[in-house]
Amino acid sequence: MDKPEANGATPRARLVEAGQEDEGQRLDNFLARHLKGVPRSHVYRLLRTGQVRVNGGRVKAQYRIAPGDKVRIPPVRQGAESDAPPPPKRARNELEERVLHEDDRVIVINKPAGMAVHGGSGLSFGVIEALRAARPDAPFLELAHRLDRETSGCLVICKKRSALRRVHELLREGQVSKRYLALVSGSWSRKKEEVRLTLKKQIHGGERMVDVHADGKESVSLFRPIEYFPGATLMEVDIQTGRTHQIRVQAAHVGHPLLGDDKYGDRDANKEFRKFGLKRLFLHAASVGFEWPDNNNRIDVSAPLEDDLRQVIDRLEDQTRKRR
Repeated sequence: MDKPEANGATPRARLVEAGQEDEGQRLDNFLARHLKGVPRSHVYRLLRTGQVRVNGGRVKAQYRIAPGDKVRIPPVRQGAESDAPPPPKRARNELEERVLHEDDRVIVINKPAGMAVHGGSGLSFGVIEALRAARPDAPFLELAHRLDRETSGCLVICKKRSALRRVHELLREGQVSKRYLALVSGSWSRKKEEVRLTLKKQIHGGERMVDVHADGKESVSLFRPIEYFPGATLMEVDIQTGRTHQIRVQAAHVGHPLLGDDKYGDRDANKEFRKFGLKRLFLHAASVGFEWPDNNNRIDVSAPLEDDLRQVIDRLEDQTRKRR
């Protein structure tokens, strides 16, 4: 039985019909918008336990909303459910200082390493929550895509539902260019190389991992070496698909794991490169670009390599010069 709210009213389940403006939105984001003040961790718990239904059936968090979908939102005491403090002012200010591009449709932020793109799984906030807190009057702010917590660089956030739908369409059609810089273990002996693998999310010992698996989803990346160092190669990686941990798993599979990667990497190599100051995953989303189909305006945004990663490269270049 539902507990009465503080004002005496008993919360009830709601049936919300999705409109055209909701098309393409992930279910977890749809719920977060309709359950303001409820932490992401609780939203995911509602999904896992089957309390949220779409058209009468259970669905996963990544389900994409379609116009006309009837979403059952279970009774939740909004506000009272969340004891999480608002994102700190420092985080809000840092994100505003890291805006690389902004127009009436999108914001591109140079995401700092160590900050998740959204809260949940023990995190009270991420980029999107901090940005919403920094801009309380913004009517709409949603992530267009994701970056791993330890990955820095270009992150696109949409300011309109129509822009979010359009960017998602471009991503599905492979019309968004995303270029990364990655430092991999060993000397990459091949030149430019396309790596095409099928990847599947799995659980290993209670930890979520991504494996190369025949039943997985196709992932495609183009790897190109741009600078060689003793025991490492700086790579430029263009991704044509956006699978979870795509670059990390592909690089490890071809024998050149990313340095600083504590999930798929080489422990001994990671330890060796700590002496150059590498304390985290060396993966940086260096640029993003796409063209709006309705007006042919093109957006191309680059993010400079973070200072900590730049210092690693400087030290490696110094060592290389001394060996010549």
